[in-house]
Amino acid sequence: MQVLDWVIVAAFLAALAGSAWSMRRHATSVSGFLSANRLAGRYLLTVSYNMAQVGVITLVWYFQLGYDVGFTQYWWGYLEGPSLILLAITGWVIYRFRETRAMTLAQFFEMRYSKRFRIFSGLVAFVSGILNYAIFPGVTARFFIAMLGMPDQFGLLGMTFPTFPAMMIGLLTFAVFLVFAGGMLAVLVTDFFQGVFCFCTFVTVCYWVMLKFPWLQLEQTMMMLPAGKSMLNPLGLQDEQNFNVVYWLISAFILFYACRAWQGDQGYNSAARDAHEARMGQLLNGWRYRTLMLVTVLIPLAVRAFLTHPEHAAAAAPLKDLIAAQPTEALQAEMRVPLALGVMLPTGLLGLVVAAMLGAAISTDEAYLHSWASIFVQDVVLPFRKKPMSPRAQLLLLKAAVLGVALFAFFFSLWYEPGIYIAMFAALSASIFVAGGGAAIIGGLYTRWGTTAGAWGAMLAGMTLCILGVVVTNAKQEWVDAWRAADAAAPLRAWGDFCAWTRANLTGQVISFIAMMVSCAAYVGFSLMGGVKRFDLDRLLHRGKWRVEGDAALDEAPRTFWEKIGFDGQYRGWDRFVAWITLSWPLFFTALFCVGTPWLLWRKSDGRAVTDEAWSGFWQAWSWFILAASTVVMVWFTVGGIRDYRRLRRDLREFRADAADDGTVR
Repeated sequence: MQVLDWVIVAAFLAALAGSAWSMRRHATSVSGFLSANRLAGRYLLTVSYNMAQVGVITLVWYFQLGYDVGFTQYWWGYLEGPSLILLAITGWVIYRFRETRAMTLAQFFEMRYSKRFRIFSGLVAFVSGILNYAIFPGVTARFFIAMLGMPDQFGLLGMTFPTFPAMMIGLLTFAVFLVFAGGMLAVLVTDFFQGVFCFCTFVTVCYWVMLKFPWLQLEQTMMMLPAGKSMLNPLGLQDEQNFNVVYWLISAFILFYACRAWQGDQGYNSAARDAHEARMGQLLNGWRYRTLMLVTVLIPLAVRAFLTHPEHAAAAAPLKDLIAAQPTEALQAEMRVPLALGVMLPTGLLGLVVAAMLGAAISTDEAYLHSWASIFVQDVVLPFRKKPMSPRAQLLLLKAAVLGVALFAFFFSLWYEPGIYIAMFAALSASIFVAGGGAAIIGGLYTRWGTTAGAWGAMLAGMTLCILGVVVTNAKQEWVDAWRAADAAAPLRAWGDFCAWTRANLTGQVISFIAMMVSCAAYVGFSLMGGVKRFDLDRLLHRGKWRVEGDAALDEAPRTFWEKIGFDGQYRGWDRFVAWITLSWPLFFTALFCVGTPWLLWRKSDGRAVTDEAWSGFWQAWSWFILAASTVVMVWFTVGGIRDYRRLRRDLREFRADAADDGTVR
């Protein structure tokens, strides 16, 4: 890091602090702190929500994936196409959830099921969430220490301090300040500016990789891998255990099943101006998967070329030693890319990337701190009170919970040492709630026969299986070996054998899928066990005589085919054009996948398999096409987001909060 790099980082952080501070006087109400007063437009929602999801830990997760399987992840990722199309057209879950006007998911659970289930589900969501989030500060701190080449210790005022906890304290303190300054309004606005900055930086980095590393060099690097672990040919993944075809099949299902079930960014669920804006935000959100994530394959590909291609052998030798010095295989995979970026990137671009990564880290930190604190207060603490709290007291409690979540994450990260890939830990810990929560959400929003007993059954089944999975997959290897060495008749030996078999045969993703299937069966079985009961969905969704003035929801029954699949009368003019442009992308690539995969299998069975050289040419053209599309989307979303931001500032000046709008079900 040179002076120019540090100036870029300092200016970026100062701009974030200023934008958050400007929201402080608008977040004095509970609705402002929790839901941004429900004034967010579609582009502001999309860019901010994308940024909340793309934290440093997510990028490290995808860097691990890109380093292992390269471009094949995109081909099999097209399995998600049908799910993305369905989500985009119908506004699946998010449209109906916004119609309920609930501030948190557990508030919806009380409206649909019962107060006891709200408290229990809120507690499960909170425990699952903070366990999932608790490794974020540690991963992020290690990323920046590696990328900046920081020593393990540093001196200050004549004393020596360890760098790792100091880095975590600095990042968490800044995130807590942003949330304290303006609640969800500050999260929304700062995530938007971070999203614009990061999007521009990532596009710039993609151009740098494509111009810095000749494609022939990248191709030679990818072809060095043994058969069965191809980075080019989607049919050459026979020996890949973590990110194989099964991983993507389950991922496609989870997109549909767990839509909005994960509450790490729950404030966005209720922040839209109305249900249609929420649906349009979800529609536009799909562009993140198609453009922004290109950087997660090009950067690890460049790192692999730097580490393995003979042309870079001398420069890469010290870097290889640093990577090999990491104590576990999981840590080596985690540290590989940040260590390499600190060596590879030139002055100026390094500062931009560090600032962008800081933005990614802070955006996720503040969204998660806000979400888990909100869930704890709104869905675990407040339901026990006989009368509502004053807005001031409720805001103080929310801020205290934010600080509590940050402290828990700090101490957990200080203790935890990665034993499995981040993607697998994230899938399992999140599914402690999501496995049962997905069934309860879908059943609650889309069926009249779903019951409280069904929701309880789904939540308990999913939670139990996933907690078991977390324990089994994260047990230290020496513990498992000791259990297996116990007396043959001892239960510990059977437990040790079970742990060893599970770790060898089931990934975290597979265990999560099994838990979801069991939860679905439990929801249906327990709901129908006592006979079919009819729930008043119109009242829950504020339709018909229950409609709330100002909502965009239409009460008329759909008539045409297009209205029945989601294109109702709210799609007019530009909305309809944007919808078709957005949907044409997954439609095209889904069709390409559905036609291309059988053709590829037929050619392979006929002894005329497509060569790696041909695949390399395809992925080169594909990369330039995606990069060009990313540039267009970057400009489009930036212009739209700035328009929504200006509209938000205007509306905030005129908004008058309702003190009774505090998340209490009356």
